[in-house]
Amino acid sequence: MSKFKKWLLAPGLIGIMITLSGCVKRLDDGSPDPNGLIYRFLVNPLGSFLTYMADNWGLGFGWAIIVLTVIIRCILMPLMIHQSRKSMFQSEKMQYLKPQIDVAQANMKKATTQEEQMQAQKEMQEVYKENNVSMFGGIGCLPLLIQMPIFSALFFTTRYTPGIESSSFFGLNLGERSLLLVAIAGLAYVAQSFISMIGIPAEQKKQMRSMMIVSPMMIVFVSLSSPAGVTLYWVIGGFIGCIQTFITNVLMKPRIKKQIAKEMEENPPKTVVTEKKDVTPASQEKPKTTNKSTNANKNRNRNAGKQQQHHK
Repeated sequence: MSKFKKWLLAPGLIGIMITLSGCVKRLDDGSPDPNGLIYRFLVNPLGSFLTYMADNWGLGFGWAIIVLTVIIRCILMPLMIHQSRKSMFQSEKMQYLKPQIDVAQANMKKATTQEEQMQAQKEMQEVYKENNVSMFGGIGCLPLLIQMPIFSALFFTTRYTPGIESSSFFGLNLGERSLLLVAIAGLAYVAQSFISMIGIPAEQKKQMRSMMIVSPMMIVFVSLSSPAGVTLYWVIGGFIGCIQTFITNVLMKPRIKKQIAKEMEENPPKTVVTEKKDVTPASQEKPKTTNKSTNANKNRNRNAGKQQQHHK
């Protein structure tokens, strides 16, 4: 694929993701627009299935929300784990390329002309290309494109499905805000953040601490303004996220590290760039004969003085 096509594809995928995962359109009275794309193809079918489980299976809306969330997350989990595995492979390979990447970055800083900067950038790209590593760390758009509209549909399904607002679950009114579920949801996503940092180098942990705080805070903020039925969805999603993160970070990552270490031992990374030394221009160098000529003049003056004393 050409670079031009890649540049067109990336914004296109992002645009599709934003369109599909956008809010469900609502009418003036606050009800969802039945003609909206997300509502017709995702929210309405999921809502019908939710109502079927609650009424025909006798589960009630509380357990129906849990079952629906588990089903959707379990369907998506293999894809998400596969993508995490690819990302980990790329990330571990990057650790072995770090010395060359540091050299390439140092060469960029030393570049004084546009040609030298372009050459340094080309060298950086060659480091990744020659060692078969993606500059984006194995992050793909497809999982996001699939997850976001479905998660958005689940959110709005639990919010707009008729009957949920008047149901209760273990004494909690699903149509009203529940501070207990809000606290549990926040703790579930804090736990997921802690698990995601297992086995991460100290430098990367510092960079991830902000996300560790932001993600649970966002969930708490959304849950505070949502009914308990929606918060229950976040709670179950948080616990499933903990399981998924445990599988990837605790079970898979050590094996991937060993596999990459063995691969790098058998096939070491190709050396593409070398450090460029600073070269002082010849016009700025001081003549080496300066000190010698000065010493020679001093010796002549001393000899001339001695000869004058000898004649006297």
